[in-house]
Amino acid sequence: MNKAFLGFAALLFIGLLTACNQLAQYTISEQEINQALQKHNNFAKDIGISGLVSAHIVLSDLNSEVGREEPNKVTLSGNAEVNISSLLGTQHATMKLKMKTSPFFDQQQGAIYLKDLEIMESQIQPEKMQPVLQSLIPYLNQSLKSYFDQKPVYVLSTDRSKAESLAKTFAKGLIVKPGELVIPFTE
Repeated sequence: MNKAFLGFAALLFIGLLTACNQLAQYTISEQEINQALQKHNNFAKDIGISGLVSAHIVLSDLNSEVGREEPNKVTLSGNAEVNISSLLGTQHATMKLKMKTSPFFDQQQGAIYLKDLEIMESQIQPEKMQPVLQSLIPYLNQSLKSYFDQKPVYVLSTDRSKAESLAKTFAKGLIVKPGELVIPFTE
């Protein structure tokens, strides 16, 4: 009987800890971040070097890995369709991009931004386009960095759930864990 009581007490204690943990933080899953990233698909930018080359770039298929590859970072992957006009005519290429960014929580807005974005890798098809597109990557990197510095990837809402409403009111920062962003209600 004593073992049964201890087992019941342990289960009750675990249940209370879980409930307290849910009251002390709000968690946004990697899947929720990926769903929110969908509204940033079709980011379009015209980039060029005056008189030499101009490129129209459209970003698509954005996907995130939260805190998996590097602590406190979000790794983004996506595709870019590039239409290039130059002295040699028009050409088309695709780029697979891998980017690294630091999530930041703006408490006043209840919004998560992806700050300091940096393109880490790019795979360009067809390969013959690599020299031209490599010269445009710094401009694309700056454009994406500026875009994500200004546009939140996720905004807390008082309408989706009580927990999210609490997070919007009582949030005290942001913690990056593998596969999730955690917004604690206390420091």
